[in-house]
Amino acid sequence: MKALVTRLDSFGDVLLAGPAIRAVAARADSVTLLCGPRGAPAARLLPGVDDILVWDAPWVGLTPPPVGRGEVELLIDSLDADAALILTSFHQSPLPTALLLRLAGVAHIAADSEDYPGSLLDVRHHRAAHAHEAEAMLDLAEAAGFPRADDGRLRVLPPPAATGLTGPGEYVVLHPGASVPARAWSPERCGQAVRELTAAGHRVVVTGGPDERDLTAYVAGEDAIDLGGRTGAPELAGVLAGARAVVTGNTGPSHLAAAVGTPVVCLFAPVVPAERWRPYGVPYVLLGDQNAPCADSRARECPVPGHPCLQSVTAHDVVAAVEKVAGEKKGRQP
Repeated sequence: MKALVTRLDSFGDVLLAGPAIRAVAARADSVTLLCGPRGAPAARLLPGVDDILVWDAPWVGLTPPPVGRGEVELLIDSLDADAALILTSFHQSPLPTALLLRLAGVAHIAADSEDYPGSLLDVRHHRAAHAHEAEAMLDLAEAAGFPRADDGRLRVLPPPAATGLTGPGEYVVLHPGASVPARAWSPERCGQAVRELTAAGHRVVVTGGPDERDLTAYVAGEDAIDLGGRTGAPELAGVLAGARAVVTGNTGPSHLAAAVGTPVVCLFAPVVPAERWRPYGVPYVLLGDQNAPCADSRARECPVPGHPCLQSVTAHDVVAAVEKVAGEKKGRQP
């Protein structure tokens, strides 16, 4: 059986789909992952994936492309599968994807859907109300005939050694960037955390993407190693795997840290619910007011002056949380 799994959104979303993908891979002869351009670097890290198709869907993302008939027809002609699993977040509809898969001739399609699917789905599943995203996708896979095949934790292919980037010795990673501003701790507080962690005896490594070099340089200052723009996805996985703990917002590196078994101190803005998006399968501490007025708003820009849900967190809070989880790396929790 040739299986197709789709997860069309972000880097972290694709990582969270990993356990469900492995469940499919355990029963299928081959697995193709259809993902978006932001998720493709994560897709290349996942065990169980035999082939990757990258398509920028016009109903996904913050800056979606226009609908183009030629692009849609090219995708349809590229798809070749007997069965498909459409993985989405709790607020997304699988039906546009299901329509394209039907037009491509996929015979058996499963998805979570609250909307009436007509003949687009063979398995219309309803996710549990409070399930973590990783668990919800595993539940869907099982309903589609792909029961979990292992412990269900996040996982990536073995990353490269990172000593050439981090230097020898233990360290803590601080990742100050976030995919949307509402989920980011301020650069000033991140810089304070670097200084306080250093004063507490921790060696600190600051990570960030190519477009975050100014941010990482500011946060690292004179006290930390600045790796801004110096790591692709595999190298970042290696850096996170070697850390005692990772301090980050609710963004892709939080889930990548979990996938390599490293505890996470997560500065979690409640614009999306922590029960669905918290670090999964590793020791973690959530910092931030989860009952702030922005809760469940899915806001990209903080709607409350002063960003109190995260600005209420101090550098001392981060140091205490790091020291709580740093010794728990071997004691992974579900």
